[in-house]
Amino acid sequence: MQEFLLEIKDLSVRFFTNQGIVEALESVNIGIGRGEILGLVGESGCGKSVLARSILRLIHDPPGKIIAGQVLFKGEDILKASKKRLQQIRGNNISMIFQEPMTSLNPVFTVGNQMREVVQLHQRLSSEKAQETCVRMLEQVKIPDPEKILDRYPHELSGGMRQRVMIAMELSCQPDLLIADEPTTALDVTIQAQVLTVLSDLTRRNRTSLLFITHDLGVVAQLCDRVAVMYAGEIVEEAPVLDIFSSAQHPYTQGLLHAIPLLHEERETLSVIPGIVPGLIKPPGGCRFHPRCLKRFHPCDRGIPKLSQVNSGHHVACHLYAEG
Repeated sequence: MQEFLLEIKDLSVRFFTNQGIVEALESVNIGIGRGEILGLVGESGCGKSVLARSILRLIHDPPGKIIAGQVLFKGEDILKASKKRLQQIRGNNISMIFQEPMTSLNPVFTVGNQMREVVQLHQRLSSEKAQETCVRMLEQVKIPDPEKILDRYPHELSGGMRQRVMIAMELSCQPDLLIADEPTTALDVTIQAQVLTVLSDLTRRNRTSLLFITHDLGVVAQLCDRVAVMYAGEIVEEAPVLDIFSSAQHPYTQGLLHAIPLLHEERETLSVIPGIVPGLIKPPGGCRFHPRCLKRFHPCDRGIPKLSQVNSGHHVACHLYAEG
């Protein structure tokens, strides 16, 4: 049985709005091993970012609330940690890269001011040592003339450079786990490839675990060891990356893979998953994917499928593979 650095058990999150209660996450179970890169994929609005923020208790209350579950980091439940302990965990043990680096970096302070503040706060270093650490980290993410970059403001850097600064900043405290929430979404293909290479090299070298959130299955194939597929606030499939691409079991995962255009194959029209993502104020009963599923049958609209093992390390939440 795999030992996890981070293990999420039966995590449920709700947002209490004027329109109704949004069931953002429903009994999510997932784990990340030490030194492992786990890809979390799914359509926009399925709950990937909510899950990431829940790990560090960054869900604003109100309107959001973690109503059930555990987030176990090295066996310690983060959801029960005091504010002081939570401050120690954030940055030192678990760091997070957000989607848009321009909004994550403060525009009125230089890159150096912001990086040094992080290093000094968490590592208790002198100004001189903090400066050396910042220069070294910028060098590791392949930024030329790091001393000059530290004196610049975020708006003076390109999107790719800002994202590298964020990677350097979050890895400067040598965390055990790095959460990257769609860090390459706003970048062109060339810069995206460079950022992915930097992320992979640094996490592998330092044996840092990485939760990589994306909707791009091509990126997952390039970067990840294991994949968890999320739909409408639930994990529907989880497997090693090769198993997902060679033998996906859940109809939703199969639909995502069929929708990818292939260079060697001519198609008049692209494959699509019928229907639309359901609203989570009143999600469908039973399996949340069943209104769009071409393989649905009698129990799909009633019973909630649980994750069942279909192969070693391969789990699927679908009535087609229900145990018993």
